[in-house]
Amino acid sequence: MDYTISYWNIRLFCYTNAHLINEAKGIILSFTGLGGAQMISDDPEIAVGFAEKGIVYIIPYYNPWCWMNRQTVRYVDVLVDIIIEHFGMKEPKIVSTGGSMGGQCALIYTAYAKVTPTAAALNCPVCDMPYHYTERPDLPRTMHSAFGGGEDSLSETIEAASPLHLAQKAGLPKIKYLVIHCEADTAVNKERHSDRLTAEMRNHGYDVTYITLPGKNHCDLTPEAYAKYYGFAEEALNG
Repeated sequence: MDYTISYWNIRLFCYTNAHLINEAKGIILSFTGLGGAQMISDDPEIAVGFAEKGIVYIIPYYNPWCWMNRQTVRYVDVLVDIIIEHFGMKEPKIVSTGGSMGGQCALIYTAYAKVTPTAAALNCPVCDMPYHYTERPDLPRTMHSAFGGGEDSLSETIEAASPLHLAQKAGLPKIKYLVIHCEADTAVNKERHSDRLTAEMRNHGYDVTYITLPGKNHCDLTPEAYAKYYGFAEEALNG
């Protein structure tokens, strides 16, 4: 039995629009939130639109409680490597995107990826992992699932996957960031997460744009905000 992930079976491990593209100019990674486990068979409209512009769109099918642990970083690296090799991308440009846990994943991937992304766009991201452990009763089990059993203590491992803690040490790469957070978010508190993250990033000289949306709940972006979110990603690839 061959267990190798390759271009020919990549759709078992992620959604990608690569089959619609002849020549690729960049990659957008879209990381799903906590519990996301859906496999996509048809091509979403947004993926078709990106394909027309030569942008490879990838939604990795990772553990829905992964919190971008070390295993998941390597898993996504494999998917990215396959696309880079298939299209012969000599200087690949990658934008890391996601919402909620997917926003945390997108941020953490920038720090540990084999090929450092050019930019990251985040929608209501989880930024303070130790605080988030206490924020809702459904969360502790997920972090034990993601980080338990390693050589380091659970607290050390969780902090290593915490965007806020990395930003405090200037441990995130110096790339462009867009953070959008809904002000009425009841799942990931804006003040405890994005407000603090962006303040730390600015203190350490990061290029970060921060947008807040009054009256909107978790990840509920307006059409205008979605346009800025994906427009930012496209601009980073075109730049």
